[in-house]
Amino acid sequence: MIEIDALDASGRFAAYLAEPEGAPRGAIIVHQEIFGVNPGIRAKCDYWASLGYLSIAPDMFWRFAPGYDVDPDQPEQMAEAFEVRKKFNPNKGVEDLEATIRVAREKSGGGKVGVVGYCLGGRMAYLSATRTDAAACVGYYGAGIDGLLEEAHAIANPLMLHFAEKDHFIPAETVAKIRAVLDPNQHVTIHEYAGVDHGFATTSGSRRDETAAQAADARTEAFFAAHIG
Repeated sequence: MIEIDALDASGRFAAYLAEPEGAPRGAIIVHQEIFGVNPGIRAKCDYWASLGYLSIAPDMFWRFAPGYDVDPDQPEQMAEAFEVRKKFNPNKGVEDLEATIRVAREKSGGGKVGVVGYCLGGRMAYLSATRTDAAACVGYYGAGIDGLLEEAHAIANPLMLHFAEKDHFIPAETVAKIRAVLDPNQHVTIHEYAGVDHGFATTSGSRRDETAAQAADARTEAFFAAHIG
């Protein structure tokens, strides 16, 4: 774990750091779901490090629930997480991502930095594409992107979005709305996965769909290899 200074000087927040064995080919920031920097998110960082990237997962709930870490397969913890995430301020979240990007760039020797996020993190990956200088961003089943499409004109670097066909949080008409705005943008690529629900690419647990997760993750790996290094 490392600590990162908040840009607004309000404090420092923890972040999980995974480093590759050799010189980093770049850096990838992993944005948590609403369940915190839990074992699944840390495992994703470790995987990116195994591919040669420096990887950081910042504690995005540090302002109101520092160290939050719950299991979505536990119904009571799932319900609690939906209440906790109501305190999250996405504008402050973007600031914290920007602070993390700066640290990741420094620690990777000035390399390019990408952002990947899941659920809440999928929306924040989209905002990273519209509000930060991240070299490439990937969002998995990002809820709420449809309410932020007025920012789409600011996307200047590659963005990939993954959506589930049977997502009970993001219905097909919402994905269609997002496509109508983003498909014409040459920087944006959108993939949909038939027959799966929200959370299909989680590291483990009941929500994971192995076939869809492997397909989406392969696309993400190729995307970052092309745009980060």
